[in-house]
Amino acid sequence: MKRHRSTLPRNGTRRPTARRTIAASVVGALAVTTIGLSAPVAAYAADVPAPSAHYDMTHSGTSLIDVSGNGRNATLTNLTDASFVDAGGDDVLRFKADGYASLPKGLVTGTDNNFTVEYTVSTQTSANHFGWVIGDGVGPWNTTQLGNHIFLSPRSSQGGYTNQVLSAIRVKSGTDNGESRLPAGGGLNPGFTTLTMVGSGNTLTLYRDGAVISTLAHTRAMSSIIPSGDVLGYLGRSLYQGDPLLRADVSDVKFWDVALTAEEVSSSMPTAAEKTAATSALLRGDVLATMLGANSSLDGVSSNLILPSTVNGVALSWASSAPSIVSTAGVVSRSIIENTPVTLTATTSLGALTFDVIVLAPSVSADLDAISLATRTTENLPLATKGAINGAAITWTSSDDALVTETDAAYAAPAVGAADPYAGGGIVTRPAYGEGDREVTLTARATLNGQTAERTFGVTVAEKGRWAPDAGYAAAYFKSDGDEKIYQAATSGNDFFTFSPVNGGNAVITSTADTKGLRDPYILRSKDGDKYYMVATDLCISCGTGWGPAQSEGSLKIEVWESTDLVDWKRTNGENTGITINQPAAGMTWAPEAYWDDELQSYVVFFASRLYSDATHTNSDKLYARMFYVLTRDFKTYTYPPASWQDTGYARIDSTVTKIGDYYYRFTKNEEGGAAGPLEAGKDIFLERSKVLTAPTTQSSWTADPNSTWQLTDTRMTSLETGQAGEGPEIIKLNEGDPNNAGDGYVFLVDNYSAGGYRAFLTTGAAIASSQQSDRLSQRAAWNVRPVGGLPASPRHGAFVSVTQSVLTAMHEWSGVKAVASTTSLSASGSTLTAEVEAADGGDVVGTVTFSGGSWSKTVDLEDASASVTAPAGVGSVTAHYDGYADGLVKTSTSAAVSIALDITATGTTRCVAGKVTEVLTVTNRDDVAATIVIAGAYGSKTVTVAAGKSASATFTTRLASIAADTVSITAQSADGRSHASTVTVAAAGCN
Repeated sequence: MKRHRSTLPRNGTRRPTARRTIAASVVGALAVTTIGLSAPVAAYAADVPAPSAHYDMTHSGTSLIDVSGNGRNATLTNLTDASFVDAGGDDVLRFKADGYASLPKGLVTGTDNNFTVEYTVSTQTSANHFGWVIGDGVGPWNTTQLGNHIFLSPRSSQGGYTNQVLSAIRVKSGTDNGESRLPAGGGLNPGFTTLTMVGSGNTLTLYRDGAVISTLAHTRAMSSIIPSGDVLGYLGRSLYQGDPLLRADVSDVKFWDVALTAEEVSSSMPTAAEKTAATSALLRGDVLATMLGANSSLDGVSSNLILPSTVNGVALSWASSAPSIVSTAGVVSRSIIENTPVTLTATTSLGALTFDVIVLAPSVSADLDAISLATRTTENLPLATKGAINGAAITWTSSDDALVTETDAAYAAPAVGAADPYAGGGIVTRPAYGEGDREVTLTARATLNGQTAERTFGVTVAEKGRWAPDAGYAAAYFKSDGDEKIYQAATSGNDFFTFSPVNGGNAVITSTADTKGLRDPYILRSKDGDKYYMVATDLCISCGTGWGPAQSEGSLKIEVWESTDLVDWKRTNGENTGITINQPAAGMTWAPEAYWDDELQSYVVFFASRLYSDATHTNSDKLYARMFYVLTRDFKTYTYPPASWQDTGYARIDSTVTKIGDYYYRFTKNEEGGAAGPLEAGKDIFLERSKVLTAPTTQSSWTADPNSTWQLTDTRMTSLETGQAGEGPEIIKLNEGDPNNAGDGYVFLVDNYSAGGYRAFLTTGAAIASSQQSDRLSQRAAWNVRPVGGLPASPRHGAFVSVTQSVLTAMHEWSGVKAVASTTSLSASGSTLTAEVEAADGGDVVGTVTFSGGSWSKTVDLEDASASVTAPAGVGSVTAHYDGYADGLVKTSTSAAVSIALDITATGTTRCVAGKVTEVLTVTNRDDVAATIVIAGAYGSKTVTVAAGKSASATFTTRLASIAADTVSITAQSADGRSHASTVTVAAAGCN
């Protein structure tokens, strides 16, 4: 901490020769550092030797400045100006597991075992992180890569040291790891605490705010620890491979190459008043950042404030000057008619903090301004019924209720499960594929405190996409804790167990935002089947985040994309960042998945999270993982806050859902180390069912009513078969034509995360639906894990989804969807022509067909892939050309030419003339052009010319008293080149 004390030299005190002192300096004097930067030379108490380095968190660029005047600047890695804050004039470095500082050589020399490190810190995070370490060589426990060292962890998560200071010295010898730990002596004091470690001979002494809390007698030598290179050690980085970087606030660090006395330890450290002032200033900033909630500043408060009960380990008690305007729970009134000032006071052990707030009078127009609707939609619309800013009541009307529904004034919430936040409004009926988009105008009417306003929104409702039968499968996954990117694979055809990587085996999506890690991708096909959504966990363990902080201070976001081809992915929010869906009191947002809810006409997005008492995350009870959900219609806007979905008092994660018949079936991982009520054996998958997707679960029960909650139907489903603990369950219905599908087939998959990834079980929908306590699916003879093979290589927690042939081809070629081939066939019945168009993939065909013959042509819309037309007179030969459609998904094609026949009919009769039979043949030209007609039978041939619309007869004398039946041929030709050929039978006859 920056301190200004008198610096008169001490007289008459003898110091050991190992001590190096610096002449006292005038406060505020400047010294030139080794990198040419000017830094203030700190002043030190007269009875304390000057340190070999002093870091009061003054910084410049990548340098943490040594203000002692010795020029021993530390080097910052991944820490920037944003990592430092001003705490009442004191700089504080906020380590957020995002960087560290490398200490230069010379701070401690190792010529003897005498040294001192003074470290002033505040943290609420318990983890296997180092505050500081002297030594170098990062490596696994008990290996030669791990260098000899001495370290201090300000708040440990190690057994026996949980939430206490952990410090140790390590010098490896033979097979002995060589680590000796100081006994646990307690944790940090509230606010900033100064931890001072003194090495004197073979004794290590640890002080907390000047009082001894632990000592250790050891036989290690500092000379075996001090590295030979330019780096002495680190601030904020552990040498144990896999340990996270530090999460803590650090205000002051000093090093001495001598052992301070107890009196010197107390004299050197920042005073209690200085630490209290810095704690209070930092506390004020942290409280402000927490309390704002959705408000941008305290000068313009319009939504509820978050008033934490603890921050940085300091308890806060709140009072309000106007509780009816802002309550002590942070509830902000929306009934005021003018802007109103309110003073909020937080009483702490460090004194009172006051915050002046101006609560804005609500404006009904602000709620209308906050509405954002897509200008073109393929999904139901989120027509909010409550204003996002001031909570105005909003109702919607539609210019075409058959296209987009209005708010239902009579809507009533169901007895079980989530209520429709849109009260029946916004349900879209898309035009059929080929009918084209349609326009609708929606009007929002907002009412608040007697104010009313309206706003109109024009929306284009997109026609449905092209349907084609599914012909394969796609997968998405990440690979490991060290490779947190999204990869994809696809089957070679319609066989689920033929997966291979796509995109050359390279990552499909690499995060450059938020935590810069992507895990647990899940792909959901849209309700209409023409789009895919992908959600993923925002988490990067390989970036230095430990599993403890990942659950206690994890991301509140999910990462979301959409695609029509599983190749080109775009963020649904149009920004290079995730979407915050979780609440400030949550510890993490893990393994998000989504499923369509038929009743709510929305997607339900569910995920695992810890939930703390408040946004400070300081309580340590009830921190088991549980499942929450939010609703969305467009994967851009979500309901808030998340609703509790599964909270049984036991840890649960990784739910996945499918619907079979009237029931939703939910596979979930039991995250408890042991049994969780009726769930046997921790770390395995169990199965439940319910008729209501959003029904809450408060206990696991075999006899629960699935009409109002979720009924347990199976447990411990995989480990007895696989021999491994499993997570990340997935369930997928097999395509028709898949050789693995004997009918009603499903594949169930479980991620054996410690043994190579996914394993598969084949089952059926009927088998899943019939599982019950007395006849469990997993205990039937047919429940067997398949041999390894056919799935993506070593996938971690991912997703599997059916795809059409177009998408499958696009994935393998890693290009956009290409048009499929088509075949056009043409037939004629007289002058009526019919064209039939078929796509190579068996999918929908829409668009137009153009019939052409000579100079004539006509374009006709396809209906059910067929088009008909009547050709005019004079057209003899016709072709049909499929012209395609605006989306270009099916290639054009042309039929073979078809000749159009003349429309000629004929009848044959007989009569008796002089006792002999005479045949009479009558031909009729029903066409609109004259025809020359040849009539030929057993008794002769005649040619007649028949005008359009006329008839002509020809007689043939047989000279016989009786004749057998006679087949007469009729052939005709017109001047325009058309022809006709047929036969007519003259019945047998006789004359008496």
